[in-house]
Amino acid sequence: MAGSEAAAQEAEMDPDYSRGGGGGPSFEFAFNSVNFSDRVLRIEVVAGDDDDDDDAPGSSRDGGAGSLSDWARHRKRRREELLKEKESEAVMPDQINCKVEPEECDAYEENQEPVAMMDDSPPSVGPDGDDGPSMDSPWSGVSTPVLRVKNIYISSAILAVKSPFFFKLFSNGMKESDERQATLRITDSEENALMELLSFMYSGKLTTTDPTLLLDILMAADKFEVVSCMRYCSQLLTSLTMTTESALLYLDLPCSISMAAAVQPLTDAAKEYLSNKYKDLTKFQDEVMNIPLAGIEAILSSNDLQVASEDAIYDFLIRWARAQYPKSEERREILSSRLLPLVRFSHMTCRKLRKVLICTDLDHEQATKCVTEALLYKADAPHRQRALAADVTTCRKFAERAYKYRPLKVVEFDRPYPQCIAYLDLKREECSRLFPSGRMYSQAFHLAGQGFFLSAHCNMEQQSTFYCFGLFLGMQEKGSMSVTVDYEFAARTRPSGEFVSKYKGNYTFTGGKAVGYRNLFAIPWSTFMADDSLFFIDGVLHLRAELTIKQPTA
Repeated sequence: MAGSEAAAQEAEMDPDYSRGGGGGPSFEFAFNSVNFSDRVLRIEVVAGDDDDDDDAPGSSRDGGAGSLSDWARHRKRRREELLKEKESEAVMPDQINCKVEPEECDAYEENQEPVAMMDDSPPSVGPDGDDGPSMDSPWSGVSTPVLRVKNIYISSAILAVKSPFFFKLFSNGMKESDERQATLRITDSEENALMELLSFMYSGKLTTTDPTLLLDILMAADKFEVVSCMRYCSQLLTSLTMTTESALLYLDLPCSISMAAAVQPLTDAAKEYLSNKYKDLTKFQDEVMNIPLAGIEAILSSNDLQVASEDAIYDFLIRWARAQYPKSEERREILSSRLLPLVRFSHMTCRKLRKVLICTDLDHEQATKCVTEALLYKADAPHRQRALAADVTTCRKFAERAYKYRPLKVVEFDRPYPQCIAYLDLKREECSRLFPSGRMYSQAFHLAGQGFFLSAHCNMEQQSTFYCFGLFLGMQEKGSMSVTVDYEFAARTRPSGEFVSKYKGNYTFTGGKAVGYRNLFAIPWSTFMADDSLFFIDGVLHLRAELTIKQPTA
């Protein structure tokens, strides 16, 4: 069957697909009823080996420990083992201790096809599931003890309409398709989940809201291709209280599930939970250092992330990668393929971009491409920058986050004097949040080896009679150097849109000092923020600070 025809067939076989649950007719009365069944499903339950290593036969990789809870426990146990191994090793000077091990991206592979066969021998046990005598499976190369056998009366039509797996099993044109009995072999950890799944295929509902069992049912539904049950489990899990641990588990589901549209709402909810919980990255930085790769991707994809600057995002990712991936080749691969796309280089400072180019953890060609693209963006016209930030296909690269320090555009000169011009744009809503006593700082910029910054204030004017907008220039603390600076503040005004000088001065800075004007526009705050304000153009306040150093002194 061609791909499109197969998809159409599956849609026809799954009338509940669009409703996500048991919205159709219920056949609960027919479940495991001899009067409404045409076949017997023989379920052979074998032991699952919970203590297998990653590549051991019978592990989840080989389809033996097939439940999601088994897989989750195995992943947790494996990380604890790796943690012990790591803690016993010496830590290199440029590495950071971390409690979580490198992400085991290949720790789980998609399950093998569910094993099923048709059997023309009569059932050896009753529907209540007495122990069966079978020890050797004709479709397994090894002798596997069967713990117990359950025989379930089934309607092939009901199972086939809900599941492409059972549809193929009962309509493959082989002689076995006409036999009365089909046999499935599962591990003991999958037993409860399979029984819930079979019941769901008749009734459209589940008897549990336990998250661990729901995960196991989700795995069984994926294995036996019951999309409506996958969606239903996803909805139930999404409605339950989420934790960091559960959100990380949902994001780290085996690929066959995590890529399915049926569970996309669950993974989306997990991403939203993590991005909201860790919105203030500075506050939770130590905790986030212990979060695995899938969670880091969810957190750093957010536009609402509250960080000092994009420079801080880059520094954090380098520290995290060094802690999580001690091997340089593996670290470089993860940074290249998974982490660098999360960094918005266009909002990093030029000073930090220079460091990107010489970082030995990065692929030099990729780093050069990222820096070049960022510099081209910085040089682009403002309207094109806004278009790129708003475009759904490019916003992941160019949209600003909720930076504590506002990005600047800086032009530098070294002749005849060290000079720079810094442009600071503030949105109307950002200015509004400053009232009544807020402050907003810019990123640092450098001139003649000294670091400077701008700060916008809402404060009382000198006579303390009304609030107003103020702008200040400060120098970062650095040694005992003092620097004399000529400076000028300007702002674009309507209707011309030209920059108009608002304040000039001369000041000898020492580390940590700032100078400026409390009422830059000589008007009250209410007039400054009014709808007809002369200083907001298309909702943006455009500020400019020009600095010239003519006389550095010790």
